[in-house]
Amino acid sequence: MFEKKRIYLDYAATTPLLDTARQACLEGFEQWANPSSPHADGRAAGTLLENARQRFKTALNWEGDVIFTSGASESTAIALNHTKPSRQLVSPVEHDVVLRFSKGATVIPVDSNGLIVATRLDEMLKDTEEQMLVAVQSVNNETGVMQDMEMLANVTQDRGAVLLADCAQSAGKIPLPDADMIVIAAHKFGGPPGVGALLVKDLQVLDPRGGQEQGYRSGTQNLPYIMAMVAALETPNNWLDHAAELRALLDDAIKSEGGAIIAEDAPRIATIGSYHMPGVAANAQLIKFDMAGFSVSAGSACSSGTLKQSHVLGAMGIDETTAKEVIRVSIGRDTTREDIRAFIEQWKSIFHSANRV
Repeated sequence: MFEKKRIYLDYAATTPLLDTARQACLEGFEQWANPSSPHADGRAAGTLLENARQRFKTALNWEGDVIFTSGASESTAIALNHTKPSRQLVSPVEHDVVLRFSKGATVIPVDSNGLIVATRLDEMLKDTEEQMLVAVQSVNNETGVMQDMEMLANVTQDRGAVLLADCAQSAGKIPLPDADMIVIAAHKFGGPPGVGALLVKDLQVLDPRGGQEQGYRSGTQNLPYIMAMVAALETPNNWLDHAAELRALLDDAIKSEGGAIIAEDAPRIATIGSYHMPGVAANAQLIKFDMAGFSVSAGSACSSGTLKQSHVLGAMGIDETTAKEVIRVSIGRDTTREDIRAFIEQWKSIFHSANRV
């Protein structure tokens, strides 16, 4: 019996492994020695590791240091828990993992689009003589809203603060910001899950607490996955204009049918859209879309299995009823116009069936 092809629209959660990354991973498995070992096999693996590190820096146009990690969560933990600045400022729309590791941090106000109010941040940094760490997600994983990282970098630099940029959703898609530390996750741009990096402009901002990665991280480096991550990053990224066209098509269709776009007036990355379907709970939408062969999510993939309201939408001032009717659609390099049109038809069907008198 013919089975209908599923349509995957949850690329913000994770992306399929690129062929280039898979091949590089297999090559890495052929060199299975520990890169930290002093013997010839270890030195050969170490050479591959350092070659991958340099290629990684070149691909990202990064001149600082690179600490390879097991992913964005570990990179965030190192940046927040091993940093020398004693006080931290975070926005209320950060990823769950940032909020988890930065308990006790001072909250930076955001506006109704989830954008940090730069003048308020400047005032907060001006009011203390202590060096502060400011944690900012460059692209929000739920709404796609893009912070003005250039402006925020100027504010933090003027006040002598350390800027930590969570670039899990933006690395490999748009240029990196001028930050002191940057969080990278390979599986967001076609690499494997379980590997990432923390980019550090000056290692003096961190306390070394490990045995590997220049003493800033413990654990044997995952050479095959690191090689795969680098290969994914080096794969031509020529699909974002197409993604922007698809997202615009989706935006227009949902608005015309009576839905709403979250943070419509804010700058948003082309790959993520967050949509309100009035009168239909997000969980009900997810079930109906899944049964119809569409993979989407409600908010972050890390919390979409829960019934609690999105902290991101709450911080933006969106009421609880509306917030519970919002889903996220995210586009990848394999998404087609036919995929988006099929999703639009299903969205219309769910919406009009639920609101039929």
